[in-house]
Amino acid sequence: METASAPGVRSKAVGALVVAEVVSVLGTRMTYLALPWFVLVTTGSAGKMSLVLAAEIAPMAILGIPSGTLVQKIGSRSTMLLADFARAPILASIPLLHSQGMLGFPLLLGLVALLGCFMPPYFASQRTILPELVGENERLMSQGNSLIEGGAAFAAMMGPALAGLLIPFIGASNVLYVDAATYLVAFVLVLVFVPRRKPLIGAVQSGVLAGVRVLAADRFLGPVAAVVVVTGFLGAGMSAGLPVYAFAEFDGSSRIAGLFYAALGAGALVGSLVAVAAVRKVAPLRLAAFGILAFSIPLWVLPFLPPWPVVFVALFVATLFTPLVNGPIIAVLTKRTPDDLRAKVITAVISVNTVAAPLGFLVAGQVLEHWGVVPLFTAVVLGMTGIAIVFAAIVLRRGAELDAATEAATA
Repeated sequence: METASAPGVRSKAVGALVVAEVVSVLGTRMTYLALPWFVLVTTGSAGKMSLVLAAEIAPMAILGIPSGTLVQKIGSRSTMLLADFARAPILASIPLLHSQGMLGFPLLLGLVALLGCFMPPYFASQRTILPELVGENERLMSQGNSLIEGGAAFAAMMGPALAGLLIPFIGASNVLYVDAATYLVAFVLVLVFVPRRKPLIGAVQSGVLAGVRVLAADRFLGPVAAVVVVTGFLGAGMSAGLPVYAFAEFDGSSRIAGLFYAALGAGALVGSLVAVAAVRKVAPLRLAAFGILAFSIPLWVLPFLPPWPVVFVALFVATLFTPLVNGPIIAVLTKRTPDDLRAKVITAVISVNTVAAPLGFLVAGQVLEHWGVVPLFTAVVLGMTGIAIVFAAIVLRRGAELDAATEAATA
């Protein structure tokens, strides 16, 4: 019989979540390079590449908020199992149809969009299941979130680099089979090692938009969510610019493009280890304010189009600070929200975070088509710097009372 209250079970379950994240994200990050690279090679169009990226993100924005009801109705664990089991055959169908000459561009967009439908409930479930495994302590939740981010960062570091090495040998489309297999492995890990918990059926009666109402009514979470929208827009623009930069400036080298994405993962991996230790000594929201400001500074090298090693280091240093922001903010959000509304609030935040990303990809594609990477990177770093200042001001002004409460609770 599974006992969610036993410390050993909790440790095993958190470990399983981290390993499942590593396996799943490893394949996903390989696809993150393989799909746009496949489009670039076959069409030569940065605009079409951006459409593929937008097609995956758009369902996250559209269906993210309603998916909170699904998480509350069937439970976090069941939602994760459903998402992993469904995504494996969907993703495998892309290279299979391509090998048969049946994969037109509209069908590719549809399959990628279908994959995106499962992302919001899966990500929300990862966060809402943590209090069941580590309790309601904010610092422990921050550490748990940082460990999950660390696992994702490790996979994000290895996945693109591995894809960059494999693409010249087996082709971009065949890399997608690997990703499909990783979803099945993650499914088995969660099924075997993460304990079952009865879903909170009563929460469904709160309505589809309950999470949005919580965000809108909260003087701290509402402004932070608005800042996150802008960050999602700008981050999408930078992501779209990196493969085009590598393709245009470095003789179409997929290896260099993979290294750029690997730098993002490596920085986040190191940062997650720092965050696990730092959150024990620094109030979570103060840590987040420092992290967002430090993140924006290294990005200022991008508009100058320096040699690729300089870009690699800049991306690494910038993303080193992202776990110092994400882990504490998610933990505060979870702690601040009633248990029966957590899934809806988390999915609402994920939706807010992704609602601007498809637009960011589309706008970036047009900028790249007409003006190139320099104007795109310039706009991104100016915007990131401005929003970092706004974010830090909100966190320091509104978050003081939350940090004080946390210190009192953990004293």
